[in-house]
Amino acid sequence: MQSFKQNKYPTFAQNLLPLEKNQFSIFESELRVRPDDIDMFNHVHNSKYLDYVLAARYEQMEKFYNMPWEHFTKQGLGWVVSRVDINFKRPLLMNDLMLIRTGILTMHDRGCSVQFEIINKKTGKVASDGIFDYVLIDLNTGRGTKVTEEMIEAYSI
Repeated sequence: MQSFKQNKYPTFAQNLLPLEKNQFSIFESELRVRPDDIDMFNHVHNSKYLDYVLAARYEQMEKFYNMPWEHFTKQGLGWVVSRVDINFKRPLLMNDLMLIRTGILTMHDRGCSVQFEIINKKTGKVASDGIFDYVLIDLNTGRGTKVTEEMIEAYSI
C-alpha cells in the first residue's frame, strides 16, 4: 500500500464558505465574463479567476477604503501577492455575471491575507474561493516594508 506525505502547505481556503466574519469588512464588486476570458473548454480559464479578484480589490481599495493604488505608489509603496490558495468549484461561462466578495482575513506588520469568493449571480453558487497573501513592498528596493498605522486604520472598517 502506498503512503502519502502530508502536504506541507495546508489548504486554508477549503473552509472559507461563507467568508469568515471578523473585525474587517467584506466588500462586493461585479464583473462579467468576457470573450477573452474563455479557454478551449468553453469556460473561464483558471488564471482569469486571479484577475477577477485583483480587479475587485483594486476597485475596493479606492471605493471603500479611500486608499486607491495610486495612494501607495505616490509613497513609493506597493502591494504584491506572495501566495494564493484557490479552490475552483464550478465553471463560469461566457457572459456570466459574477459577484466578487473580498475581505481582509488577517493583517500583520508586513502585509495581510485577503479572503475571497466568486459567486455566479445567475445561480447564486460559489464558482471559486480562497485566500491571497499580500506583502507591502518599498518600490525602490523591492523589499518588504512595514504596514503603517494609517493603513491599518483605513482597512479596519
